[in-house]
Amino acid sequence: MSCPVRAGYDPLAPAFLTDPYPQLAEIRAETPVFHHPELNLWVVTRHTDIERIMKDHRTFSGANTQEPVFPLNEEARALLADGFGTSPTMSNGPEPKHSRVRSHCLKVFSARRLEVLAPTVRARADELITQMLRRPRFDAVTELTYPLPASVVFALIGFPAEDTVMLKELAAERMVFTWGRATAEQQTDVAAFMVRYWKYCVDFVHQRLAEPRDDFTSDLIRVHLDDPEALTVDEITNVIHAISFAGHETTTNVATSALLRLLRDRPQWEALCADPSLVPGAVEEALRYDPSLFTWRRQTTRPVDIGGVEVPAGAKLLLLIGSANHDPQAFDDPEAFDIRREAARHHLTFGRGIHYCFGAPLARMEIGVMLELLGKRAPSLRLADADVDYPQNICFRGPTELWLEWDA
Repeated sequence: MSCPVRAGYDPLAPAFLTDPYPQLAEIRAETPVFHHPELNLWVVTRHTDIERIMKDHRTFSGANTQEPVFPLNEEARALLADGFGTSPTMSNGPEPKHSRVRSHCLKVFSARRLEVLAPTVRARADELITQMLRRPRFDAVTELTYPLPASVVFALIGFPAEDTVMLKELAAERMVFTWGRATAEQQTDVAAFMVRYWKYCVDFVHQRLAEPRDDFTSDLIRVHLDDPEALTVDEITNVIHAISFAGHETTTNVATSALLRLLRDRPQWEALCADPSLVPGAVEEALRYDPSLFTWRRQTTRPVDIGGVEVPAGAKLLLLIGSANHDPQAFDDPEAFDIRREAARHHLTFGRGIHYCFGAPLARMEIGVMLELLGKRAPSLRLADADVDYPQNICFRGPTELWLEWDA
């Protein structure tokens, strides 16, 4: 098949960011695989194609996942080259390095560590909800879905609680820097911030190297101390740097979207309030319907056929996970938000294969605890403002604010 190109697709258009699903349905039906000249990306939309790409890491490399979508200015590139020492390790790491590092992370991020963390998650969620419900009207992002995942993942890592605001600020800035159209001034400012943040991670890991404690970072340090070749200090720093961003921003997005969808569909919210056993299904449907990683990227290592389209070696791919999760070939009535959907867990939000998100159990726990507590303590919760805005980037998607009210 000749190279298909589709006019009119702009992943940063305001209307698309607000409600992408009607346009995605049209694209998926007419040009499920096409080349986007402006982005120089091959766009893939169908569930079966994206799942195949995620599972085949030999043909579809993750080397380009953390590259800025748009070219950086010279000053930003110089800043990063001089002081940003991160190297490909997790989402963009080559084999066998990636699997070696990941295997140690999985062992450390064990059921025991999650069990230890569970009371912290519930206590922190309860504390934030208590504070939030002191007022009849509030922004759930500011009060709950933003601070909860950040405080949990930073506690897991071992970061001091007083650094949470500074660390969380980086996430918002980096989204535009890597996955949006940042201005030249933004690029320079964020590059300088990223250098400072990288040095923060370096210093923190060396502190734990000198004095290990009871946290995820220290567990990785112990692996290194037992066998320095199994996991290097530089690799540990890269892991901590990566999960301190991805480990909370994604959960914030899904948690906020889950509340939005449930409160727009009052019968489902009331059903969940009346029957907490529906919470796990609501979490999976939220993950399917509004994936926090709306897109992801891969790069071909050889010429390959994707959905009947011949794609060359070295081609950079944009995987539309939001489209795959609404594919009628994978889900019945995919545009309906249904917390009782049996096949919801077939979503691709956490990926597939060797890059499957090892933080998925923690994300599910956090969102589930939040919905359970809100359903129990504030069943009268409702939307105070039906309009929501989304961040200007092609990857991370979730409401920037969600104003709610309740009968206090």
